[in-house]
Amino acid sequence: MTNSMGDLPHCPRHPDRVALVSCQRCGRPTCAECQRPAAVGVQCVDCVKTHQKQSRSLVTAFGGRAVQGRPVVTITLIAICVVVWVAQKVDPTVTTDMLYAPVLSGQDPWRFLTAAFVHSPDTPFHLLFNMYALWIVGQYLEPMLGRARLLALYLISAVGGSVGYELLASTPNSPTDYPTGWVTPTVGASGAVFGLFVAVVVLNRRLGLESGPMIGLIVINAVIGFVLPDIAWQAHLGGAVTGGLCAGAIALLGRTRARWQWPALAAIVVLLIALAVIRFESVHLPVG
Repeated sequence: MTNSMGDLPHCPRHPDRVALVSCQRCGRPTCAECQRPAAVGVQCVDCVKTHQKQSRSLVTAFGGRAVQGRPVVTITLIAICVVVWVAQKVDPTVTTDMLYAPVLSGQDPWRFLTAAFVHSPDTPFHLLFNMYALWIVGQYLEPMLGRARLLALYLISAVGGSVGYELLASTPNSPTDYPTGWVTPTVGASGAVFGLFVAVVVLNRRLGLESGPMIGLIVINAVIGFVLPDIAWQAHLGGAVTGGLCAGAIALLGRTRARWQWPALAAIVVLLIALAVIRFESVHLPVG
């Protein structure tokens, strides 16, 4: 007696193929091409795809998409800063095209953001310190917030740092009487990093976690900003306040009202723009 091929199980995805192995998840027969190794036995490719979609839909405590593995956003931000720093060494105009100074706010508004991606080309320690700090705090926040929210927090804090520098810069009494503050350029990611520092404290408090070491780090760096010369403490303060506002909005709205977090962050951006415009217009001085 011989068995007919029609009596044997066939793969649903490839009906012309006999499948003598069943998926451990759904129980359907699966051919060799559609099998995927599992902890026990095999799973079919359809079950694997469904599981991956469900995993991607998991959200964090603050409504962001849960991520695992390498902190992609953090690594990307560090890589951009390093590449830009190398470009600064090769072409000095990169620095002058991306730095921020309050006097340039009206004609080059993009500098509010780009200044966070350039560092002192003659001081590698400036870049190394900021990138180390970004790596430490970024890899902590990225799984907590999700990639999109971390990126938004960093960029908005970077702009907030520049706005803080503009708001607190000393202003001239006349077009020929420029003091140091209004025309002195600033570069560096420290404003954005301070925003992430404060965000850790705010979010940890929401989750009931300790933030003692982070608070100590913030205090130490704040003191350094006032003690050492050539450090834009105004940008640190602006970034810290902005990061705290962003994190506060995210924490307050939480996962249940996560869709309102983006309008809240957008409102903070609008507030920063309004403050920057009002401050610049109150000076009324030409660039030259």
